[in-house]
Amino acid sequence: MPKRILSGVVTGDQNAQTVTVSVERRFTHPVMKKTVRRSKKYRAHDAENQFKVGDTVRIRECAPYSKNKRWEVLVDGADA
Repeated sequence: MPKRILSGVVTGDQNAQTVTVSVERRFTHPVMKKTVRRSKKYRAHDAENQFKVGDTVRIRECAPYSKNKRWEVLVDGADA
């Protein structure tokens, strides 16, 4: 099964080798037919601590690194 890849903005980088990424999705409400924006935060592994708050990043599903960390940040040169 392919791994999911999401795009979002880094909202936190306080912890070592971890960033918090806010991912926004948009969908049409089934009854009101209005576009709704929902966001969710994911904890992602950042091995080199190279991403800071405000950076736009892509994250990929991976095996669990810790209790809450099941995503890793994709570095553009290593998207294999």
